[in-house]
Amino acid sequence: MPRTRGRRLPAILLAMLTAIALAACGARTGEESARSAEVDTSGDTIKVGLLNSLSGTMAISEVTVRDALMLAIEEINAAGGVLGRQIEPISQDGASDPATFAERSQRLIQEDQVAAVFGCWTSASRKAVLPVFEQNGSLLFYPVQYEGLEQSPNIFYTGATTNQQIIPALDYLREEGVESLYLVGSDYVFPRTANRIIRAYAEEYGIEIAGEDYAPLGSTEFATIANKVEDSGADAVFNTLNGDSNVSFFREYQAVGLTAEEMPVLSVSIAEEEVAGIGAETLEGQLTAWNYYQTTEGEANERFVEAFQERYGSDRPTSDPMEAAYTSVYLWAAMVEEAGSFQPDDVRAAADGITFDAPEGTVTVDGETQHVHKTARIGRIGADGQITEVWSSDGPIAPDPYLRAYPWAEGLAEEAAE
Repeated sequence: MPRTRGRRLPAILLAMLTAIALAACGARTGEESARSAEVDTSGDTIKVGLLNSLSGTMAISEVTVRDALMLAIEEINAAGGVLGRQIEPISQDGASDPATFAERSQRLIQEDQVAAVFGCWTSASRKAVLPVFEQNGSLLFYPVQYEGLEQSPNIFYTGATTNQQIIPALDYLREEGVESLYLVGSDYVFPRTANRIIRAYAEEYGIEIAGEDYAPLGSTEFATIANKVEDSGADAVFNTLNGDSNVSFFREYQAVGLTAEEMPVLSVSIAEEEVAGIGAETLEGQLTAWNYYQTTEGEANERFVEAFQERYGSDRPTSDPMEAAYTSVYLWAAMVEEAGSFQPDDVRAAADGITFDAPEGTVTVDGETQHVHKTARIGRIGADGQITEVWSSDGPIAPDPYLRAYPWAEGLAEEAAE
């Protein structure tokens, strides 16, 4: 346990208008919320929201995150619950659509009066729900690595920020002698912001950017991009594609004759479940950057993998976003126990220094940024579909979402802070 210290179109249009209105009148990111959410504490249980894409292009990744959230809830309930109450999960489908995420988050907060929400994957979905959580004074626990340059009092970020994943990945490639990169990503906020950071890093260290291409989220057309990648002669590809677009990209990558030995691809959104969906034979030898793998050593991870596979099947792999989601429920429970309250303001006030012996290793909440300290890991995909660690940082890295410690990123951080 942790240690304390109607119809689719009108609904989507309504969600979009709601998000815009809330963004206009809500608290600015990084400031205190305008109000505190109403949490239903009248019953014998305490409700929490699970907000994940169970349909659409992101379902390949997000269904497994929902399963990991459920496992954590079941374990905590079996151990007695939180403040003597059983956790009651209410699951909503974000349907791989940011406007739907905004509408469903509003429903969870205002109608269901949940104590917290766990979910979102893409930065587009997180950006869509952020004004909803800030205006309502509720809490979102976001479990996926992201582009950084953000900080909100209403979000706890349990996935990696930039200095805990992207920058260590670039450091690794540079140490391996990579002098030129081709950037391929989905066309939304995470890949575009990540690539701005990568370009600034490349300029600082004399790395050539041989090309940069984007495809719509969910796109399956990658023949042209694959040919451009091949023609570039780059030393490596930095891949920020998300969802099932990766299936099509790697198929075309192979079709033009590229290999991991000739031009390796380092991906920041392909974990074990995506490997299973794409095919290990297609990805063998390729690189990934995360903070956790199913093969990560430690008793906590052995227990997690065993429990997950006992619950969902021995053929089901675990992955970084799943582990960060699982960990987020335990961190929230520890914050609640420390606060002696389910109210968001009380939970936030109790968060600093909360630790958990997670499957990835010990994580600690930084109360100022509401991110966690995490160990960076580079892995190589094997023929068996598992990812084996080939490099790791010297222990957990303190979160630096605005890259204050990197002079070459000064302009990016100032622009995002405005």
